Amino acid sequence: MDGIIFDFNGTLFWDSKLHYDAWRIFSKKLRGYEFTDDEMRKYMFGRTNKDIIEYCTGKTPSDEMVEKLAYEKESLYREQCLKDKKNLKLAPGAVEFLNWLKENNIPMTIATMSEWQNVEFYIKVFNLAQWFDLDKIVYSNGKIKGKPDPEIYQIASKNLGLEPKDCIVVEDALSGLESAHRAGIGKIIAIASLESHSLYENLDYVYQIIDNFDEFDKNLFNVPVCN
Repeated sequence: MDGIIFDFNGTLFWDSKLHYDAWRIFSKKLRGYEFTDDEMRKYMFGRTNKDIIEYCTGKTPSDEMVEKLAYEKESLYREQCLKDKKNLKLAPGAVEFLNWLKENNIPMTIATMSEWQNVEFYIKVFNLAQWFDLDKIVYSNGKIKGKPDPEIYQIASKNLGLEPKDCIVVEDALSGLESAHRAGIGKIIAIASLESHSLYENLDYVYQIIDNFDEFDKNLFNVPVCN
């Protein structure tokens, strides 16, 4: 493999519970009851805010409605992030792994269904510019289709100047894993940041399940590496 693409939420930043909590509040607001855990897995993670709101309401929302509710939800989410200072950090082993990738000149980027306000927040809080070319990050810009559509990973691999088959993707969400598979990604790694391994074990296109980035097999890369 020649390059790597990271999902962000639940992958590089283990914030899934914060998103769970925020969307449970908004689910109750929109339809009178909260998301179930199964609904979260199927209809929330990896989806656009528009997709989630449409699922909640059962109808296609107006652009104004999406903008208003998404702003409220994401503002609440970022507030919760800042309050939880203990966990406002990248995933276990991520900093060391990103440093290693940079030292070895391995192309890398992020492909996230977060909108720009959140991406901008992550860039600032985690100083992502030290590892990533910010212009190559793919995010939900209102045009890209939500996961499990393959588009986001096709764009991300193109941004790296690589074919999807020559890239590794690291993901935690079922919709994201399917997106990577449909995009023709060469190696797909599931990271069990919130879920158990059993959620991923029957997915024959998942090459490996890891619990943290210390477990990542660096020998997957086809490039000379520093000792």
